[in-house]
Amino acid sequence: MRNGADGFRLEFFFMSSRSATVLPEVDQDTSEQIQPMYHVILLNDEDHTYDYVVEMLQKIFGFTEARAFSHAVEVDTKGTTILITCELEKAENKRDQIHAYGPDWRLPRSLGSMAALVEPAA
Repeated sequence: MRNGADGFRLEFFFMSSRSATVLPEVDQDTSEQIQPMYHVILLNDEDHTYDYVVEMLQKIFGFTEARAFSHAVEVDTKGTTILITCELEKAENKRDQIHAYGPDWRLPRSLGSMAALVEPAA
């Protein structure tokens, strides 16, 4: 056995005096397993304006104004909207950014940020 130019260990099996078959040894690497995906879900409330939601989504997620407005309408009419589906670490980070965004200065009754959840994607 010896290493080939690409770093794979080569094994030679002689089938006859005229032919040889070279088989690369393949390591089974399980470190790059598929990661489960999670939804970041924004919850509706009555203490934030459409302008606040649009502004927040543009800053945190980089959404266009039209896409952010579409989410604002959906959360207002349906009670929730799925903002993004991604790996757990990124989903938790985005949720935390929503929670840290602060109150809507346009409404005196707004005392804090909007709420968001992270749930496994089905």
